Amino acid sequence: CGVTFLCFRDVPSVDILVWSELPTGAGLGSSAAYSVCLAAALLTACGAISCPLKEGESTARWTEEELTLINSWAFQGERVIHGNPSGVDNAVGTWGTCTVKERGKEMSLVASRVPTLRILLTNTKVPRSTKVLVAGVKEKIQKFPAIMNPVLDSIDAISQECQSVLEAMSANPSLEYYPVLEELFDINQHHLNVIGVGHPSLDRLCRVTASHGLHSKLTGAGGGGCGITLLRPDTSPLAVEAAKRDLCACGFECWETNIGAPGVTLHSSSSLNAEVLHALSES
Repeated sequence: CGVTFLCFRDVPSVDILVWSELPTGAGLGSSAAYSVCLAAALLTACGAISCPLKEGESTARWTEEELTLINSWAFQGERVIHGNPSGVDNAVGTWGTCTVKERGKEMSLVASRVPTLRILLTNTKVPRSTKVLVAGVKEKIQKFPAIMNPVLDSIDAISQECQSVLEAMSANPSLEYYPVLEELFDINQHHLNVIGVGHPSLDRLCRVTASHGLHSKLTGAGGGGCGITLLRPDTSPLAVEAAKRDLCACGFECWETNIGAPGVTLHSSSSLNAEVLHALSES
């Protein structure tokens, strides 16, 4: 990554306690979140970056330069875990709501105001390996470049179109944009199946939600794991509950949540909930 890790002070041996309410290895970026938090903690501990928390504050964020350093080391963690990651997950984990554009091998961040979106998050409980899936896509591109490269270009165009729609929604949160997003979800899911990262469990998820008038796609590397279903602001609670009931009947697990977060943040102990404080005290 071109970054030298200068240890400004000695760091003793440490035990790191990690727990999560989200399933791991399911396409939710948990490895990137882990890598970002670990990088931020260790860089702070050795003095390579500041401790931005002021007295009386419950949370604080690092400077842009420090976030860049955190992101660089988090990306190295992702490389250890996944082999050849895109760098998107760790960048979003570091900066929060942002758009990541790839130019060749360079990753650049573009600040982007996007609206909070309601989603239904579904875990198919089918395990998969990001490293294996990424290698499979690479092999298919090498075998059929004339077929695969146009599909990848189309996926990129879908992402750019989606970005434009989300930015327009931030300025004018109208329901008219949701049918466009739903159509982009559908097209993207078909393309992802073409490049080989789909799975019968994800196809079933899409069919079940479609039967309730909802639109879904895989998230993460695919091959199982999780899918997301877009919920309009005016989506009937009855339709959501019916979809959740049918998905659970398939053996899946569902949560209703929102997309959007500020990125890596330093918390004071006073800002942590009782469950987290208890876990820390027991460690």
